[in-house]
Amino acid sequence: MKDYITYAVLSAFFASLIPIFGKLGLKNVDSTLATAVRAVIMAVFLVGVALLRGSTNVGEIDGRALLLIVLSGLAGALSWLFYFMAIKNGRVPAVIAIDKASVALSIFLAWLVLGDKMDLKTALGVLLIVIGAILVSL
Repeated sequence: MKDYITYAVLSAFFASLIPIFGKLGLKNVDSTLATAVRAVIMAVFLVGVALLRGSTNVGEIDGRALLLIVLSGLAGALSWLFYFMAIKNGRVPAVIAIDKASVALSIFLAWLVLGDKMDLKTALGVLLIVIGAILVSL
């Protein structure tokens, strides 16, 4: 199996645990505070992994790449802030379905911005993701 597939499966598995642990942990906790605590845990963990891997020279990242990484981080922080607000106040299956519609939007943006391939099969898959998100969220 290709490495990226293994990593993607592991990503999906661990991502599936986030709303479950999150919903259980948010019972009497402000969602913004919970998101901040989660971010600190993630930062400490990831800095540790970077140190163990020897990936510590931030100075090697050029300005454009660093800007894009910062923007990605801000987008991720906003995504998680709103995600935790949504799962605290809503039905987890509906929130997850709507959130995972981001897959369809990402595929569309990858086609539009990055020039990735968008064939009929991919477009149909995107449409089915959106239809599925709508059906689960109703």
